[in-house]
Amino acid sequence: MTLVAEFRDVAVVRDGNRILGGVNWSIQDDERWVIIGPNGAGKTTLLQMLAAQEHPTDGVVTILGERLGQGDLFELRPRIGFASTAMARRIPANETVLDVVLTAAWAVTGRWNEEYDDVDVKRAQRVLREWKLDHLEERTFGTLSDGEQKRTMIARAIMTDPEILLLDEPAASLDLGAREELVDLLGEFASSDMAPVIVMVTHHVEEIPPGFTHVLVMSQGRIHAAGPIADVLTSNVLTEAFGLPLTVTKNDGRYSARGSRSV
Repeated sequence: MTLVAEFRDVAVVRDGNRILGGVNWSIQDDERWVIIGPNGAGKTTLLQMLAAQEHPTDGVVTILGERLGQGDLFELRPRIGFASTAMARRIPANETVLDVVLTAAWAVTGRWNEEYDDVDVKRAQRVLREWKLDHLEERTFGTLSDGEQKRTMIARAIMTDPEILLLDEPAASLDLGAREELVDLLGEFASSDMAPVIVMVTHHVEEIPPGFTHVLVMSQGRIHAAGPIADVLTSNVLTEAFGLPLTVTKNDGRYSARGSRSV
C-alpha cells in the first residue's frame, strides 16, 4: 500500500470560527472512502483541502507527496479529479457534453481556442461510453437532466486519469431512478482495480455504492469515527454523530438508515 494523503492535527478557522479541529486521517491507494455527517460538520471543507483548493489554518496536509503550502498547487491539482455542484455551475449551458468532458484536458470550463489531439477526443468519447453518456455527446449541458449532468461532471473529472477522484454529493437532488443508476455505475467503477482512490461526500447512507471500503463519520468539525465501512457504519456511531436514535441496516451490499422509532 502507498500513502496517498495524510492530515496531521489539522484545523481550519474562518472569521474566528472553528470549521475543523484535531483532524488526523490517512488514505491509502487501495481505499475508497465515504465522508458522512450532519450539515455543518466540515465535510466539504475537508474535501476542498483534499482538492488542494484550501489550506489548513494549523497542522499538516500532505497530498500525493506534496505538502499544502509548500509545493506547486498548479502541478498538484491536475492530478486530482473533482466533481461538484459548484463546478457544474461554471459550465456554460450551451457547451456540448463532449466538450464539457474534453476541456478537462486543459482545465478550462468552456471551449475556446485550445486544440485537442485525436487521442484526447477518443478518450473523452470512451469515458462517455463508460458512463452511458455517448448518445448525448452533441447535446448541450443546459438541456440535460440532473442525473445526466451529475454523470457528465464525473466523466469530466475522470477524463484526465486522476490519481484521486473527489465527489461532493454526486447523488444530491436526483430522483430514485437516476440515483440508482449513478450508484450502480459508481459501484462498478469503485470495484475496478484500475480505479483511483475515491473520496465521496454524502448525506445519505443509501447513496453509498458497493465497492467503497472505508467511511469517515464527522460531527461538529471533528472526526467522530473512521475505518473500514463494516466496522464504522453502525447504528451506535451514527446515533452519536447525528444526535438522533438511528438504526443502520445492510442488504445486498447497500446500507440504509432510519430513525429507530420508525424501524
